[in-house]
Amino acid sequence: MKTPVQLGRVGLLALASGLFLAGCGQNKDPENAQQGSQERPPHSVEVVELARQDVDIERSYPSLLRSDDEVKLVARVAGTLQQRHFEAGQMVEKDELLYSIEPDVYQAIVNQREADLESARAQLFRAQRDADRFERLLGQNSVSRQDYDKALADARVAQASVAQAEASLASARIDLDYAKVKAPVSGMISLSQINVGNFVSTGTELATITPLDPLEVRFQLPQSHAFELRRQLKGQDIESITTRLQVPGSSGDETGSLNGHLDFLASRVDQATSTVQANATFPNPDASVLPGQFVRIRIEGLKRYGVLAVPEIAVGQGLMGPQIFVLDENNVARARPVDLGEVAGPWQILQGGVEPGERVVVGDLAGVQPGTTIEPQPFKGDADSLVEDAEASKEEARHRDMEKVTEAEPGTATESAEDASS
Repeated sequence: MKTPVQLGRVGLLALASGLFLAGCGQNKDPENAQQGSQERPPHSVEVVELARQDVDIERSYPSLLRSDDEVKLVARVAGTLQQRHFEAGQMVEKDELLYSIEPDVYQAIVNQREADLESARAQLFRAQRDADRFERLLGQNSVSRQDYDKALADARVAQASVAQAEASLASARIDLDYAKVKAPVSGMISLSQINVGNFVSTGTELATITPLDPLEVRFQLPQSHAFELRRQLKGQDIESITTRLQVPGSSGDETGSLNGHLDFLASRVDQATSTVQANATFPNPDASVLPGQFVRIRIEGLKRYGVLAVPEIAVGQGLMGPQIFVLDENNVARARPVDLGEVAGPWQILQGGVEPGERVVVGDLAGVQPGTTIEPQPFKGDADSLVEDAEASKEEARHRDMEKVTEAEPGTATESAEDASS
């Protein structure tokens, strides 16, 4: 058992050993401190001085395509369907002959009505001549007043017969036109519902014509978007607003698109949906887009005027929410929480947290932290290029990591084999 004196000696030895080790550590600290005091090289990244600008925005809205000018052909006269003048699925032009429904029969009726009209005109001529003669004889007291009145009435009856014959002839000619069924609009025609040789009656559906070029599309805008659009127009022609129709594919990518323009914006809000109806027209000469498809309508040419905006890649996520990095007078990055507005393409509109004139890091935020010294690089204003460059850098880093893993795998496998053999 150690005495108190011995315990005291042990404690003194431990204290001396600690001081010695501490002294040795202090001899090494200057080198470590010198190495730690070496500053990292400034991080090179694009920086811009914030200023108010006009930013293009895009709006897109879903829509189900339908052809509002689609026409169902129906028979307007009764008779045997004698001939079909088209092939199903082909494009037909307006006023092109499609069906013939016994036109010879209706032509014969027209000829008969023409003859009736000529007869009525002849009777009118005779009756009018008699009325004129009786009028002269009445002045000579050679006929009675009653005979004159009868001749005058006969002339008026003959005149009415002429009018009736003219109306009958006009009706017969209309039926003859209906016997030759023509396309009321241009478009793609469907399968024929009635085969040649069958009897059709008035109202029988024959086929459908769907106009495809141009293609008119109706869609709904939220009332706030419609008000913004009207404010931007400021008396300009609504057709100055360009639109793009995009058809999503089965995998979500865009398989087809058409360029067009806006040609109608309603002047009232639908109370049930709080939306405003709009209509856009798209040239579709190749019939690449067909009614019944779900599409998205993008309105282009809209702007946000006098806003503060940065490329979307410049916005990060901090402890207090969205943030950007602002440079101080020493080019040191300082995190700044911001209030975000809407996204306008590659641009993010800022509603608060920054002021015009402040310098903001707008490039790739990889490697940028609060307190990082920045080497400012000029920003050329192309936000899309920044995003592409950042994606390219990430892809290169990913490839480098994969190469490192691939290089490490053979050595690891060798070591495992040696361990197994030993």
